[in-house]
Amino acid sequence: MLGKYKYAIEIGGSFTRIYVRDNGYALCEPTLVSAEPTPQGYQIVGLGEEAKKMMGKTSDSVEVFSPISNGQIKNYEYTKALMNYFLEKLDFKKKRDSALVLVNCGLADKDKETLLSLMYEIGFKEVVLIPAVFCSMIGIGKNVSSTKANMIVNIGGANTDIAVINMNSIIKGATIGLGGRAVDVAISNQIAYNHGLVIGIGASEKLKNEVGSLYPNDTLNMEVTGVDIESKVPRSYIISSSDLLTVLEPFFDEIIRSIDVTITSLSPEITTDIINNGVQFVGGMSKISGLENYLKRNFRYPFKIVEDGENVTILGAGKLLDDQDLLEKIYENT
Repeated sequence: MLGKYKYAIEIGGSFTRIYVRDNGYALCEPTLVSAEPTPQGYQIVGLGEEAKKMMGKTSDSVEVFSPISNGQIKNYEYTKALMNYFLEKLDFKKKRDSALVLVNCGLADKDKETLLSLMYEIGFKEVVLIPAVFCSMIGIGKNVSSTKANMIVNIGGANTDIAVINMNSIIKGATIGLGGRAVDVAISNQIAYNHGLVIGIGASEKLKNEVGSLYPNDTLNMEVTGVDIESKVPRSYIISSSDLLTVLEPFFDEIIRSIDVTITSLSPEITTDIINNGVQFVGGMSKISGLENYLKRNFRYPFKIVEDGENVTILGAGKLLDDQDLLEKIYENT
């Protein structure tokens, strides 16, 4: 039997979020580390928000990166340092008793074991891994115990989770390696190829957030400064929404194809539930301008883009911390 858990932790490809029972939504910071080489090896110079501030603004020797990729821990020691840093900021260092840790529905067993080892190593006594899609559903007010199936698509920073849930179980679930970070890299590559201008990932992210749009005729634009590929000197260029559309459309086209594949593999009864309830879109990339218009043109099922989609998962996890019976049922079925 599971006990009462104190923390809910979502270690995302872009952000780490922490909810503390009886204290609420306590932390949201970039899942980033900055480090520079020394004679003794790489030394950490910034974590979380501080690391993000260093993107493109330090010497070439300083690297800013996420130690998490596609839900997997790629660098154990940096992830450990990052989690200790976040937890110490919350001033709960001596109370690391128990935690729910949210994971992608397609995370491999060996990666789950690595994550559990890390959580125990940083001081937690009890840890349970819960697929994040359950918390997303709970966060938007869906009944995961219902016999009627619901479908959720969480387009996050590192990947996209697609899941169909009923009766506290995942009927069908998949994780695909498409997220906001992939879009940032693609934008940077496209600007280098089309305009001969090298810009940093931080500038690409800003472009995506401020002028990225799926409207075919959007007129938003923004000036960006980078380094000219040929002359190697700084140069500015006006990037328009239409420049980014050729990156964004293929990204969402691939997600739509994956959703279609998932739905066509379901029984007619489950498909009928999904049509009746609509497909729920959450995650940071669900905020992109013009997504509703794009889905109306390209998606053949009813849908809803959830407001505050980037936070519903951790808020749902907060609700799960207070519902031990539901947590037990979900845990038994995962």
